[in-house]
Amino acid sequence: MAKILLEIITPDRVVVSEEVDIVTAPGVAGEFGVLANHAPMVAAVKIGPLRYRVGDKEEWVAISGGFCEVFQNKITFLVESAEKAYEIDVERALKAKERAEKRIQQYMAQAEKIDYARARAALQRALTRLLVAEKGKTGVPR
Repeated sequence: MAKILLEIITPDRVVVSEEVDIVTAPGVAGEFGVLANHAPMVAAVKIGPLRYRVGDKEEWVAISGGFCEVFQNKITFLVESAEKAYEIDVERALKAKERAEKRIQQYMAQAEKIDYARARAALQRALTRLLVAEKGKTGVPR
């Protein structure tokens, strides 16, 4: 089977640099897979598991947000952080999970449950629509 060079790079280090059979990654638009000789592409990736196969051995890497580029039989991930499965401190990860769950519960317990990011996006859409409507009256930018 033909191989593709996989590189997973963080600001601190090169986590993986290896020829592999297939890569499956968590894209912002959904999970995607890449084999050797894939067409060139660029994709945003989100927090999630990335897996790759070499022969009958499957490896897993936890990645955070970033980008992926496929070009000339090479797939490069530039991500904020990445850890191979064996590098993960499970106890530390469990504590982080508990802290995050507590924060979410505290947020949900507040009297005002307004989603700030969602409200900002709605405001931006409304302002954009108003600006376009105003500019559209005269057909001339002001």
